[in-house]
Amino acid sequence: METQPVASKNNQADYVKAHGRRKEATARIRLHKGKGQNLVNDKPMEDYFRGEVAGRRLSKVFEITKTEGKFYATIKVKGSGKNSQLEAVIHGLARALATQEGLRPVVKKAGMLTRDARVKERRKYGRAQKARKGKQSPKR
Repeated sequence: METQPVASKNNQADYVKAHGRRKEATARIRLHKGKGQNLVNDKPMEDYFRGEVAGRRLSKVFEITKTEGKFYATIKVKGSGKNSQLEAVIHGLARALATQEGLRPVVKKAGMLTRDARVKERRKYGRAQKARKGKQSPKR
């Protein structure tokens, strides 16, 4: 599903829908115009993603595009761990902001539209517990 503006009855776009992904994490973003609180899974973003580094990485998307205070997002994220969820949210926010007038080149240059394709390698038969780990050979 690509990014798309969603309109209400008066044909004005109420919000922009976007998806962000990283490893097994998927984030569904609704980017609204105006002032409001950013919510992740019905919690404030600062409570869901704790820590100074996470906050800085999230605010970087809005800083690069110079849109702090102009938009707020409601986000549903699931799968994987917290760090991958954070990166999925960043990817989704960047995709949603890229739909706005003149912001796509800025977000693209920052490298936030590129989906990180690295995922866990599948386990092969004939191996030990992991994808590449060999079985221990008997010494005697």
